[in-house]
Amino acid sequence: MHNQIPKIISAFPKENFQLGIVFNDGKSKTVDINPFIKNGVSAALRDPQYFKKVIVENGYITWENGFDFCPEFLYNL
Repeated sequence: MHNQIPKIISAFPKENFQLGIVFNDGKSKTVDINPFIKNGVSAALRDPQYFKKVIVENGYITWENGFDFCPEFLYNL
């Protein structure tokens, strides 16, 4: 995207801690979240059932505990 911050319009969990993501410019991709699951607030994502509770809020992906990802970061992976 040029001169515009991308926004996520949909996200869905896939196997092995991956997410299918669709951006507002139509780009879609699969992102492996596993390398970003560490200690602290992200540790909850190690539970596959919790991981599946991903939601899209204001163009970001997030979980109930507040852990989120910047859409621009995911777009550029």
